[in-house]
Amino acid sequence: MANSPKLRIVFMGTPDFAAIILRALVAWPCADVVAAYSQPDRPAGRGYKLQIPAVKRLALEFGLPVFQPLRLDNSADLRTLADFEPDVLAVAAYGMILPDTVLSLPRLEPLNVHASLLPLYRGAAPMQRAIMDSWRGDAVTGVSVMRIVRRLDSGPVFAACKVPVSGHTFGSLHDLLAEEGARLLLHVLDDLLKGTASACDQDDATATYAAKITRQDRHIFWDRPAAAVHAHIRALTPRPGARASFLFHALSAPLAFTLSPGISGELLQGQKPGSLFLEGDTLKVACADRWYTVSRLRPEGGRDMPVRDFVNGYLRNAALPECGVAVTSG
Repeated sequence: MANSPKLRIVFMGTPDFAAIILRALVAWPCADVVAAYSQPDRPAGRGYKLQIPAVKRLALEFGLPVFQPLRLDNSADLRTLADFEPDVLAVAAYGMILPDTVLSLPRLEPLNVHASLLPLYRGAAPMQRAIMDSWRGDAVTGVSVMRIVRRLDSGPVFAACKVPVSGHTFGSLHDLLAEEGARLLLHVLDDLLKGTASACDQDDATATYAAKITRQDRHIFWDRPAAAVHAHIRALTPRPGARASFLFHALSAPLAFTLSPGISGELLQGQKPGSLFLEGDTLKVACADRWYTVSRLRPEGGRDMPVRDFVNGYLRNAALPECGVAVTSG
């Protein structure tokens, strides 16, 4: 392996998904990762403290030079990037549209790892949107490695692999697709070294778009089938979190919660969607067709807790099983 040719790679990515791929690249014997690019440090969390992107943190551990330009369209930044003389730009969840002047720099290819089976779920939130849509059947998603072009996620695809959505949350699917994306990227890079890599054009007519998750997307609407509610909550777990507001008979104002995934239960018998029912250690919410059973939740500003602890702490006077209603926003 000591005499094997190596690819000079500039890596571009920002969050945990990209850091998993960067770690695999650095460990690959045929890669010479010469620099890492990420989005700038930005404030986040309740205290709005400046957060270091996961890719920057990992790159510094590896001793890689790190760059965080706001844009990549000025001559100084372009010269810096060109001076690395990359064979490949390897990109994953970078969060920036790359101009043609950047895409033309690598000797071989600008490659992107995208967490969907392109042309499905082009855009910012492919994993979340795939899980949200998965309630209708045995859904499959996956990851693709494509050539980057100026149009959003529309470049020719070198390789893709399928992964069943099944019962995944965003967190578990995120980690699985990052690992699969790393494996697939190394496969494509190996083909580039051998001169055997080939890519197939996407069918734009079958493309779908995965829009960024908004604050409104976080709210749960109980007039949908319980399977759709369950998929929506899983798609937002563990972050940014599915929100619901409940007005309990024992309280004078609604309480907002972040919900953990529950269980789709028995068929309804005349209850209106949004009706709340306490049963043992669980809270049941009426959906369009079935009860949805919640066993854990987090009151706004509080900690994650079992429903039993919430009832004991907040609803000591709510003895009746029929205990309230869900409201439409939280």
